[in-house]
Amino acid sequence: MNQTGFIFKVLLLSTVMSVLIKYGGAYLPILPTTITALIVVLLPSIVMAIALFQRFQQHSES
Repeated sequence: MNQTGFIFKVLLLSTVMSVLIKYGGAYLPILPTTITALIVVLLPSIVMAIALFQRFQQHSES
């Protein structure tokens, strides 16, 4: 995969997510609490850590 195509895909996905958050976020019944803020901030890092750990395990087994 060439780098230009990858960057374009990431940019496009980011734009779509941004539009969904901006215009669709008001329809989600989420209360503005401290716990909600922590989940939103920490969840992407936790998901990425799990994915990288699984990839590391698969690479170690090979």
